[in-house]
Amino acid sequence: MADWNSEWVAKIKEALTALADEKNIEIGDIESRLKGARPPKADMGDIAFPLFPFAKEFRSAPPQLAAEVAARLGESPLGKARAMGPYVNIFLERDQIISDTLARVLADEESWGHNDSLKGRKIMIEFSSPNTNKPLHLGHLRNDALGESSARILRVNGADVQKVILVNDRGVHICKSMLAYKKFGQGETPESTGIKGDRLVGDYYVKYAQWAKEDPTAEAQAQEMLQKWEAGDREVRDLWEMMNRWTLEGIGKTYEKTHISFDRYYYESQLYMLGRDIILKGLEEGVFYKAEDGSTRIDMGEIGLDTKVLLRSDGTSVYITQDIGTAISRHGDWPFDQLIYVVGNEQDYHFQVLFHVLKKLGYDWAESLYHLSYGMVNLPEGKMKSREGTVVDADDLVADLSELALEEIRSKGREDEVEDPRATADAVSLAALHYYLLQVSPKKDMIFNPKESLSFNGNTGPYLQYMAARICSMERKAREMGWDLEKKTVDGTLLTGDEEWELAGILADFPRTVEQAGRDHNPSLITAALYNVAKVFSRYYHDNPILNNENLDLAMARLQLSLAVLRMLRSGFDLINIPFLAKM
Repeated sequence: MADWNSEWVAKIKEALTALADEKNIEIGDIESRLKGARPPKADMGDIAFPLFPFAKEFRSAPPQLAAEVAARLGESPLGKARAMGPYVNIFLERDQIISDTLARVLADEESWGHNDSLKGRKIMIEFSSPNTNKPLHLGHLRNDALGESSARILRVNGADVQKVILVNDRGVHICKSMLAYKKFGQGETPESTGIKGDRLVGDYYVKYAQWAKEDPTAEAQAQEMLQKWEAGDREVRDLWEMMNRWTLEGIGKTYEKTHISFDRYYYESQLYMLGRDIILKGLEEGVFYKAEDGSTRIDMGEIGLDTKVLLRSDGTSVYITQDIGTAISRHGDWPFDQLIYVVGNEQDYHFQVLFHVLKKLGYDWAESLYHLSYGMVNLPEGKMKSREGTVVDADDLVADLSELALEEIRSKGREDEVEDPRATADAVSLAALHYYLLQVSPKKDMIFNPKESLSFNGNTGPYLQYMAARICSMERKAREMGWDLEKKTVDGTLLTGDEEWELAGILADFPRTVEQAGRDHNPSLITAALYNVAKVFSRYYHDNPILNNENLDLAMARLQLSLAVLRMLRSGFDLINIPFLAKM
């Protein structure tokens, strides 16, 4: 239901409140109980509001109450209200609403959907969290898509957003790649091999796993190397710095290719000592307690969980200790109103504990911490495993998608039309990837099907790109014909069809969809809205002549409707990190 629904909610609320005052009746919350829906038949109006929820308070039969409310509403420039049994049905003034809606969309150029619902809010969002012992994989791609899109959606809702990344650049897993390189690398480099740095380092992580099956001392050697790293051993540190640089340079190229960026980088190697003093202080203040084995723990019975170790019996930190210190440090760096962690659902328990500990330590801002938990993503072939080398490399997947898109362009004979086939194929591959990863609600597990994602028909990114390019083609032809496309006023009386009304409703509803997507941290609401408008427009375009219409006024009105759809598509593309293509 479009945003005029909320305007009628306000009017009905006013009528019910006035009626209650006259009858000296106390009524509770009205808005949450006023649920408008589309009537089953067109001759019953555009929105129907059932008054059953209020009948008991007013001691009236619902049809009687509906009649009293409708009488108070009467007619307005927004439309007219009619009582139909227990419902107040609204008949909207379609031509006026279409005119106003299209004028607003066309005036907003590429910013349709932007709003101020989060104005003044500072929101930090952490995502990606790569390891420096391997390249990004398919799981990272879903994380990156969710993080980048969520950040963009929050920004257009008015929030001040800072995108941050925590690079996992220390630990025994990092040492395993280093140890394998030291034993088997023979001094090779990304330059000498022509292998991207992160891929080269990842190859040695796989090499370590293979070697460890044959040498039972491998794990002990890796632990010894970690101890040397922590002690500042110069040789180990030099090797660590070199291989980390290779990985980060390689991962940076992947981010650039997939249009992912960050405002601030955090490194585990600089943070892993944080938190210990905070836990010790909490122990002194009685927030935590010493267990019989000497470890420092927290009792989480009040949130239905068991105890959790925060410091080992020898006083050393565990993983969550670092996260506690890092969160506090981040708030000191940039006092956020909310911090969002984009992390897979296998870490649900970890974040329950983290948030609870920070609340018990007395940090008020801990109430606004949020775990954007998402499900696993795999290919149709099955689950991936890094150490066995069966992970789907992000670069390979993007490259394969681009090749498939290029084949599609060539098979359709579109190489001359698109000017730069390779750049177009790259853009189509990103649309296929990001749309497919985002169209599923974050909490659900999913299977990524590369060929399905690239289809130019159906619920896919390339289909949306194609629909936008089709409208761009119409716009170019109209300009060549000398049409004045700077005109922002639209004669709604010419747009009387049901599909035109449906398109106006989708356009009008988009700002509320963007607001809800930001509130729910759910980019799939944007993908659904974009597919809906493209699907309806495709049907409209097929059934209604636009540029070649004999009635020039009607042709212009239909073109303006088409351009308004294009505005929404372009705005939505930016929110879900889909490249816009004027030609396809």
